[in-house]
Amino acid sequence: MTARPIAVVGASAAGLAAAEALRRSGWTGPLTLIGDEPHLPYDRPPLSKQLLHGAWEPERLLLRTEEQLAPLDLDLRLGTRATGLDTATRTLTLDGGEHLACAGVIVATGVAARTLPGAEDLAGVHTLRTLDDALALRARLTGTGRRLVIVGNGVLGCEAAAVARELGHDVTLVGVEPIPMAAAVGTEVGELLAEEHRAHGVTLRTGAVDGFEADEHGVTGVRLAGPPGDGGAADGGGTLLPADTVLLAIGSTPAVGWLAGDPALDTSDGLRCDAFCAAAPGIYAAGDVARWEHPVHGRPLRFEHRMNAAEQGMAAARNLLAELGETGERKEFAPVPYFWSDQYALKIQAYGILTGADRVEAVFLDKEERRVAALYGSGGLATGVLTLGLPPRQVRTLRAVIAAPLPWEEAHPRLLAALG
Repeated sequence: MTARPIAVVGASAAGLAAAEALRRSGWTGPLTLIGDEPHLPYDRPPLSKQLLHGAWEPERLLLRTEEQLAPLDLDLRLGTRATGLDTATRTLTLDGGEHLACAGVIVATGVAARTLPGAEDLAGVHTLRTLDDALALRARLTGTGRRLVIVGNGVLGCEAAAVARELGHDVTLVGVEPIPMAAAVGTEVGELLAEEHRAHGVTLRTGAVDGFEADEHGVTGVRLAGPPGDGGAADGGGTLLPADTVLLAIGSTPAVGWLAGDPALDTSDGLRCDAFCAAAPGIYAAGDVARWEHPVHGRPLRFEHRMNAAEQGMAAARNLLAELGETGERKEFAPVPYFWSDQYALKIQAYGILTGADRVEAVFLDKEERRVAALYGSGGLATGVLTLGLPPRQVRTLRAVIAAPLPWEEAHPRLLAALG
């Protein structure tokens, strides 16, 4: 009788990290890696930066070549989508109708880009989540027009705006909130980023998209909602932003639709897991799709961060093997979250939790040079720290300030001391 495999669903950074950790931790049985894209696992952060710019080609994004994957002895199913999971029997259903009974399953399916009504099949309107998305947008920017409207002024939208300006395009960045990345970094830091984008020629607009204008060749403009009679587009209903190309960077949704049929799973915001990354017996999750009980912060969290994807993939793999009796005891997954963003010459780096902060204090080391450190807190505790323009060694020293939530009155002096 053939041994049941462990299946990793999602040929992503998290999925690859899980597969490698399974082998490294002693799993010698069958190992299946399932990915809905036809590509080998690749790195996503460069999609909106180096790849979109044209500085890198797709081969440079590969996390592993075929030769590097060979020692893992994978049953590699690329271009294959999982369509269902029976948690009671740990059986996956694949889009070709195959049923795969597993010893364990790690879900690493990530997220899907959100879109807007009217954008479907409209030439020139793009999202940016996959390698194919990035290549299509790059081709559009290379070959068609110079006017780009980016809908969404979060991290992705800001990164794409910076790249497009460096390529010489006219860029309008639209957000429902007036300050770029404010939800992620707060008002003070967001205003600095706004100044940087304006200094590079980006037009910043505030508003909600009401629809698109198009001709036989594709999109020609983006309509913003507005009060009737204000002299704007569509007979006075808002403003029309001319566009040859539109990028929708309005966030993402966890790729859990294929799991919704199993009542044992909570898919209300990603796949809900305990502190060990377990969603059900023998079922674990990692990366952008996982919403797990962070043991330090005492609440469920979900991060769309590259570093978290790799760390959680490894943690999920080790804990699954422990549950199966292959290794020692399970360990709670308690990382210090980290993310970064590159925009123009700015390097933004952050540790901890910034979102939902009710207190933010920025220390401007050199405002003109955009050298800033900011402390974020909630409920009287310091939970996150962000830097702009600081060297990596100095940034790493700030990690200790918020590795565990400290009272604000204790963390703030430590931040100032670390900054010298």
